[in-house]
Amino acid sequence: MFSLGFDNTYARDLPGFYVPWKPAAVPSPRLLYLNGPLAAELGLDAAALQSGDGAALFAGNLVPEGAEPLAQAYAGHQFGGFSPQLGDGRALLLGELIDTHGQRRDIGLKGSGRTPFSRGGDGKAAVGPMLREVIIGEAMHALGIPTTRALAVAATGESVYREAALPGAVLTRVAASHLRVGTFQYFAARGELERLRQLAEYTIARHDPQLLGAPDRYLLLLRAVARRQATLIAQWMNVGFIHGVMNTDNMTISGETIDYGPCAFMEAVDPEAVFSSIDHGGRYAYANQPQIARWNLARLAETLLPLMADGEDEAAVKTAVAQVTEVIDAFPDWYAAALLAGQRAKLGITAATVADDEVDTNLTADWLSLLHAQSVDHTLAWRRLADAAGGDDAGLRALFSDTTAVQAWLARWQQRLALDTPGPGPDRAARMRRVNPLIIPRNHLVEEALNAASNDGDLGPFQRLLAAVQRPWDDAPEPTAYAQPAPAAVTACYRTFCGT
Repeated sequence: MFSLGFDNTYARDLPGFYVPWKPAAVPSPRLLYLNGPLAAELGLDAAALQSGDGAALFAGNLVPEGAEPLAQAYAGHQFGGFSPQLGDGRALLLGELIDTHGQRRDIGLKGSGRTPFSRGGDGKAAVGPMLREVIIGEAMHALGIPTTRALAVAATGESVYREAALPGAVLTRVAASHLRVGTFQYFAARGELERLRQLAEYTIARHDPQLLGAPDRYLLLLRAVARRQATLIAQWMNVGFIHGVMNTDNMTISGETIDYGPCAFMEAVDPEAVFSSIDHGGRYAYANQPQIARWNLARLAETLLPLMADGEDEAAVKTAVAQVTEVIDAFPDWYAAALLAGQRAKLGITAATVADDEVDTNLTADWLSLLHAQSVDHTLAWRRLADAAGGDDAGLRALFSDTTAVQAWLARWQQRLALDTPGPGPDRAARMRRVNPLIIPRNHLVEEALNAASNDGDLGPFQRLLAAVQRPWDDAPEPTAYAQPAPAAVTACYRTFCGT
């Protein structure tokens, strides 16, 4: 019997916030993927996990010693409409452990069968969507963006039925926690004030323990979550990542990216880019992500208001509303500051003052407008700009059909760099290459890898793509296909699906 050293505070401290549940047994567990470095970080024996018992564990057939499997309850706004009960319809939290850095981590299964929250679904998952979680999650991790991560994927030996029969799989996901804005909404919508307070206290103890006992801790919790989200969304925007389903049940309290279903990295720059097959109105388009994050945070603020003020005291309620409004109104500035800090690094600017903010913001906005006007690849444009900082702008110019405008912009950029901390061009170029990736999970390559794994049982393309995205800054793969955008005709009709 495996023992992973679980210490399950959610199960222990929050009875009534979940339904105890067991994963469904599957006929033929087989390990498709194990994240060895992550296993080591968690203090687990990777060699032991690669055994037959490891496959049984990751498929849900073997519940490890100390695990307390449970389906979490939560609600959520999905595309703006409120669902008072969602919950883990195909996921189970096995438990929590303390990793080698002393951090508490959730270990959960996704695709492990029906739960009381399944709402008529089968609770299963297919090989392709679960391997997508691996590729995108590991790419985000390599890019330094907070994210949940895949520890393992196990084939189940059974089919799941969507548009067609697909090979089934279960993902083992690792997260700082699975607490969401929707978790708070679940209890707030039911008027369960004491459970809402219990949840808030648990959340503070887990993610912001410095706030414990503070008189205004619920307001400070909101501010902490908002700041984390401001930083996270800025990081998404600076690498061209589009989440696709920014529902409130997919916004974590921890500030990690979660749920890699309908998501993609933008190739040709387009503020209106949407890749999700279910986002018909463009609610979660690339450029809308900061506003949606703020909207989601306003929903979190609404759940915390009853904890901040006695509903019978009109003055206290008015004060609490003003306080949370101040936080929500501050979010755009926090986001803008985080975005600009990242953009300055991408531009090669190392020293700046508040007086430079407008200049640098306009410089970046004009650069992105230029890329959009000529449908230039987002990732390659920033990477070739690093080459230009080193004195070679041929690759950058080759990306543009009309180089007149880019030449004028480059002159402005060079003037700005002249005001920056002096240093040789090669040093600046090297710094820029450390923040401007060459390799992202190109959408057509992701699909090719997933199709090979799902349709042919061939994991080779998946393994090679994964190895490439785990080294996003390296020039080594160039000039292979991993660095090249898809043909425009492919990108124009590319859509991703939720995998349910």
